[in-house]
Amino acid sequence: MFFKKPDAYLGIDIGAGGIKVVELRKEKNRPVLFTYGLTREAQNIHQLLQKKELAPEVILPGSRSLSGEKVTKQQPIFQIDEAQVQNFSSVISAVCREAKTVSKVAVASLPVSSVFHAMVTLPIVKKDEFGRILNAEIKKLLPYPLEEMAIEYEVLPGKGDGSDHEQRVLVNAAPRALVVFFTKVFKLAGLQLDSLEPESIALTRALLGRDASPSMLIDIGADRTNFFIVEQAFPITHHSIELGGDRINQILAQILGMEISLVEQMKRDLFTYILEQKQNSLLSRDVFLSLFDPIIDPIIKEIEYSLELYMRQSNNQGRRPEKIVLTGGSAFFPYLAEKIGEKFKLKCYVGDPWGRVVYQESLKPILHSIAPRLAVAIGLALRNVV
Repeated sequence: MFFKKPDAYLGIDIGAGGIKVVELRKEKNRPVLFTYGLTREAQNIHQLLQKKELAPEVILPGSRSLSGEKVTKQQPIFQIDEAQVQNFSSVISAVCREAKTVSKVAVASLPVSSVFHAMVTLPIVKKDEFGRILNAEIKKLLPYPLEEMAIEYEVLPGKGDGSDHEQRVLVNAAPRALVVFFTKVFKLAGLQLDSLEPESIALTRALLGRDASPSMLIDIGADRTNFFIVEQAFPITHHSIELGGDRINQILAQILGMEISLVEQMKRDLFTYILEQKQNSLLSRDVFLSLFDPIIDPIIKEIEYSLELYMRQSNNQGRRPEKIVLTGGSAFFPYLAEKIGEKFKLKCYVGDPWGRVVYQESLKPILHSIAPRLAVAIGLALRNVV
C-alpha cells in the first residue's frame, strides 16, 4: 500500500543502428508520448561482447546467406567485459539525459540474432511433467548448453496439428551472460531493468497490437533484415539475411562517388524527396529500383522462402499472411512496399508504431520520419502501459 507503480516506462532499443529511447506515460489508460531520443553512432551489442571460447560448429537458426543457403558458423560463448559495461551505460545515460527522461524503469530489447527462437510441438501432459518434457525438447535444439541459457516460453492458442493431444509452445532463449551484461549496464546507468524481451515481440506489439490475423513483419535494420511471420499476435517464425541499410549506403556511395561517412543523411534526404515527388521524380521507378537489385532481390527471395515454409506447416495448409508490414531504418526505401505488394498480391506498407500512442499533433511530421527506427523502442515502452 506504500508503493505506487510507476506510471511511465522507458523502452530502450540497443541495436546495430544505435540506441533508441522512448518514454511513455499512462494517462486515462492510454499511452502518451513524454519524450524520446536516439544516437546516430552505432552501438552494436555484438561488438561489445568478447568471445570466450567457441562451441561446436552449428547452423544458426533462421540465418541464411544471400544465395539462399543456410549459414554454418561457429557460435561464440559470450563473456562480460567490464570496461564495455561502463562504455554502454554511459551512452544510455547520455541519451536519457539529453532526452530529459524522468522514469527510472526500463524495458530493453534483446538483439534478434542473439536470441534462439523455435516453435515446438509437445503432447498435452500434466503440469508437473510439462517443464521436464519441454527442457528435454529444447536441449535437442539449442546451440548452447541448456544451463547457460535463460529460457522463456509461451503456450500458444490452438493445437499443434488440429488434434486434442498436442500443443504449440513458442520458445525464446538467450545466453545468461547476455542477460547479466544488460543487468549490469542498466544498474550502472541508474535505471531499473524491468524486463528484457526479443525485438520481434516488441515490434509485434507496436505494429500489430492484438491483430490475430497472420501477418509478416520485415525489419530492415542497419546490418541485417529480419523476417517474422506473426500469428495470433505471436511471432512464430524468424529468418534473417545479412543485408541492411549499411549495404544501401555502400551502393549510394559508389553511385555518387561520396565518402561513406557522408551518405547516411544524404540517403534520408534523397528517399524523402523521391517519396514526396514520385510523379515528378527524375528517376523512373524501374530505373531507381534496378540500381538496388543487390538489396531488393534477396529480400524478395526471403519473403518467398518464409511464405512457402509457413504454408507447408501442417496446420497452415491453404493459409497465407494477409499483409506485409515494413519497419526498420530503411523501411522508407522508395517503391519497395509497392513492389513487394505487387509481387505477392498482398497489402504491403510501412508500419506506424505511433498508431497506439497519443502525441502532440505538431510533432507528427518528425515522428513519422523516424517512426520505423523507433518501432522497437515504442513496443518495449508499451509493454507495461497498454
